[in-house]
Amino acid sequence: MGTFDGKVIFITGAAHGQGRATALAFAKEGAAVAAFDVAKKIEYPAYEFGTSDELKSLKAEIEAMGGKCLIASGDVRSDADVTAAVQATIDSFGKIDILFNNAGICAYAEIDTMTDEAWNAMIDINLKGPMNVTRRVVPYMKKAKSGVIINNSSVMGLRGGNRLSHYAASKWGLTGLTKSWAIELAPFGIRVVSIHPTGVNTPMNDGLAAMEGMTPQEIAERSAGNLQPVPWVEPEDTANMVLFLASDNARYCTGGQYLLDAGLLTV
Repeated sequence: MGTFDGKVIFITGAAHGQGRATALAFAKEGAAVAAFDVAKKIEYPAYEFGTSDELKSLKAEIEAMGGKCLIASGDVRSDADVTAAVQATIDSFGKIDILFNNAGICAYAEIDTMTDEAWNAMIDINLKGPMNVTRRVVPYMKKAKSGVIINNSSVMGLRGGNRLSHYAASKWGLTGLTKSWAIELAPFGIRVVSIHPTGVNTPMNDGLAAMEGMTPQEIAERSAGNLQPVPWVEPEDTANMVLFLASDNARYCTGGQYLLDAGLLTV
């Protein structure tokens, strides 16, 4: 018996990194997984994104353990893509119990040289994207009178960052959405929380390092400065936090911001 037997989770940015680790963790606990990812290179930032092959291998891995997995390629900025993926999930599994808004980007830019492309991509993917997905999932949660929405923010959603003003703005915005949705959706039995990791050991971190001409550890240490002596946390650490917050053990947790920061915001 798994903690999430009979439950359905919809995960954005699921092909690799934190999304993939979370998909596997929930599948091991019995949940059916709807894995959504852009699964191609996009115009900004310049690093590599998840691929269709990674989505397919995620599905194969989950099915090999006896689980259920639906995969869909699409962009969180596209309402048509999101609507189609949500509908496919409902058609396949009948409901969505948990939403993990995980898809996001990060890149460095000075304010006086930041392009419109950089600003718009950051805000549209990191802030408009969760809005697009949530507004299409919420009607099904309202009908069920239950649900959990977990937004993957960042420590930069609670503080500022050097050369990261567009990223911090998007993540502070996501914190605001979390609090507002928690208030609006509580009467329908829907909980909403956000998580705030420090740097995470993912392909995105590797991509940022390459763009900056640094090693992944160097860029993690420069960006974070964690209190605990680690340069980053692992994707599985994120998955474990999402497992807890989506479970009945966190049934009275809503509207809050949950740190996975290795002590970064302590000082």
